[in-house]
Amino acid sequence: MVRAADKAARKLQRDFGEVENLQVSKKGPADFVSTADLRAERILREELARARPGYGFLMEESGASGPSGEGERRWIVDPLDGTTNFLHGLPHFAISIALEEGDEILAGVVYDPLKNETFVAEKGTGAYLNGRRIRVSSRARLEQSLIATGIPFKGHGDGPAFLAEMETVMGETAGVRRWGAASLDLAYVAAGRFDGYWERDLSPWDIAAGIILVREAGGFVTQIDAHTIRADSPSILATNDTLHRPLTKLLRGARKTAPYTVVDH
Repeated sequence: MVRAADKAARKLQRDFGEVENLQVSKKGPADFVSTADLRAERILREELARARPGYGFLMEESGASGPSGEGERRWIVDPLDGTTNFLHGLPHFAISIALEEGDEILAGVVYDPLKNETFVAEKGTGAYLNGRRIRVSSRARLEQSLIATGIPFKGHGDGPAFLAEMETVMGETAGVRRWGAASLDLAYVAAGRFDGYWERDLSPWDIAAGIILVREAGGFVTQIDAHTIRADSPSILATNDTLHRPLTKLLRGARKTAPYTVVDH
């Protein structure tokens, strides 16, 4: 997985240096796919299929293929998480690869090629950044905590619901950050850089690798309503075990009391 990410990243690094010249096609409202995404995905598919020819795939650009049922293994791949950052010349994006068996994530890699940071985790073996063991933060008080999230954009998500949650979390924490790459938000929770992260309406390739990174770093990952999470769940909340309950309570309360028209998912 690491070797595949490294090979695909070499092309992304070159393309990032020439971002103005990329051919870009519109994929949906405020959502773009570039030649860089497609090239990186092709490299990842080739490398992973060569290493494990019997595994299936779920990829952002080309969708699902091969085995995917109970007991089968498949790769869940985002070749360029943070495409909008990439296309605007913002140096914050990553390659995300997870290995899933049934509904269980067995391993994950999140690679930030510009910072040369490789986050890896495998079930039962811990989480690592460039070979060094990482752990979630030990902060226990919300007022000292830095929380990450994702903001709905044109054509995506429930804006009123997010505003209700954002207002509540801002009032109880040391700050909220939105950096535009869910895989890195989760990797940063695993490394103790963020104390928590929540978001809704994501795709499996956004969060699959991050789920096991946080778990293997000693963190707690569920849906926002505290239900068990899978790669295809409609929301995610990742924290340490101490902050999880108060953050869940904050987010639940925001949706009940805020003066917005909130549609739950």
